[in-house]
Amino acid sequence: MRLLWVIVGFVFFTLTAFVRIGQLGMAAQTPDRGAAADALVPPRAEITDRNGVPLARAFPSYSLWFNPKALGAKGLPLVKTPEEVARALVQIFPAEDYDDLLDKLKTGKPTYLRRRVLPEEANKVFALGEPALEFPRETQRFYPQGTLAAHVLGFVDADGHGKLGMEEYLNTRLLDPRRRAEPVSLSIDSRVQGAVEDELSHEMLETHAKGAAGIVLDVDTGEVIALASLPSFDPNRSDLADNDHVKNRATNEVYELGSVFKPFTIASAIDAGVITDMAVRYPARPLPVDHYIIHDSHDYGASLNVPEALIHSSNIVTAQIADKLGGQKLRNSMIALGMNQRARIELPAKGFPIWPRGEWPRLRTMTVGYGHGLAVTPLHLAQGYAALVNGGIWRPATLFKVDPAHASAGQRVFQASTSARMRQLLRLIVVDGTGKSAGAAGYRVGGKTGTAEKAGSNGSGYKNKHAVIATFAAAFPMDKPRFVVIAMLDQPQATQATSGQRTAAFNSAPVVGHLVPRIGPLLGVVPDGKRDVDVTDLTPLVANGDGE
Repeated sequence: MRLLWVIVGFVFFTLTAFVRIGQLGMAAQTPDRGAAADALVPPRAEITDRNGVPLARAFPSYSLWFNPKALGAKGLPLVKTPEEVARALVQIFPAEDYDDLLDKLKTGKPTYLRRRVLPEEANKVFALGEPALEFPRETQRFYPQGTLAAHVLGFVDADGHGKLGMEEYLNTRLLDPRRRAEPVSLSIDSRVQGAVEDELSHEMLETHAKGAAGIVLDVDTGEVIALASLPSFDPNRSDLADNDHVKNRATNEVYELGSVFKPFTIASAIDAGVITDMAVRYPARPLPVDHYIIHDSHDYGASLNVPEALIHSSNIVTAQIADKLGGQKLRNSMIALGMNQRARIELPAKGFPIWPRGEWPRLRTMTVGYGHGLAVTPLHLAQGYAALVNGGIWRPATLFKVDPAHASAGQRVFQASTSARMRQLLRLIVVDGTGKSAGAAGYRVGGKTGTAEKAGSNGSGYKNKHAVIATFAAAFPMDKPRFVVIAMLDQPQATQATSGQRTAAFNSAPVVGHLVPRIGPLLGVVPDGKRDVDVTDLTPLVANGDGE
């Protein structure tokens, strides 16, 4: 009987084991869902650049927690006085505020004294001999490249929620248990991003500018290769909520960008048949319209043709072309370029353009034609220039890496022949006009300067003549454009470095001239002095001279 009972028990336990195995199989309890696997994957997925360089990672760390009940409910919360402990903590963490720490220690309430404490710092705090100072283990977000691409990435707050940038946009995806092990690859190239930030920072120092923005955009896929806003911030810091620098000048701030809009007007007029002959000359004397006089920065003579008008950046001639085009057609072109809505990109914070509503009267049409009366972000400008040079196709920008075979089809806004003509004209501006300092040997850069007086707050108008937005919008190589480059400076000053000038020709254009040779080889563009855009039909029409 004993043997029989042993056999029955053995069979029972065997059957139980098989049933349990079957239950686990039916429940699909695979290893990747178990606790062991959870320990092997990050609590928040990594973010990398297009080449796999880590931009954001999660790592375990300590925090400093004040537990006033550590010595018992009736005991004193601290061994030493709050003043002594606060002074000791400031010596360990010089960035902390003494008065703030002292207030927290005196309240007797549980609270964080500091997030993200290094092991060596924790050892120093432990040496103080205060049981009420505890070190809970937490997961912190770490940005190994520091301030690089901070406005693209955003940051993670103390509660583990993504804020700003792609951290906020991808928050659900980055926390998904099934996908946390897979890094998210962005379109950003960290090498190009670093070069853009470096060149903009240098020019900001040279011109004492208030801020800057820069963009490098793939004209065929819409991929953002670099997107910079300066001054920047360090996403590794925990005090970002009140940081004024978290606002993104490239996508969240709108500006009247001035003469960089003139090529849009010219392209629209070519498409509409308003411009059919590049040799036709237009009066270039100050133009009175509705008690307002449109003028140029210099006297360029009695008349200018279209190539000369762009080379010298003539408001007067561009206004006349916009007038002939008409408000409705110009308005429709701007709508097709997305200038009437928030820029299409994954970032959560996007500025809404200042868009003239209703029908555009004659003067509004003329001023918009040369870049005033309409305010957009630099990203709007980059998307528009991509359509201007890539054959006439507008595509939304994206911060995700895109297979060229699966790029957005976009929508046609300009005829291919119009785009080809604009490539010629933009190249001429760099060869003979206001964009000369953007030239880079062998890279066939084309582009347009824009210097716009900055409107004051509270409707005060353009009273401060020294507050300008200086922009250069470029593309390269112009014989087969691959990338658009935008460089914008907010309130640059006239300094010795800019020969006493504050216009885009002397500050933002040189940024592009220095930047393109740095990033071209990284992006697979090899300098070639034997190739260029064929402009032989236009050069005889141009009388060389200094422009804006």
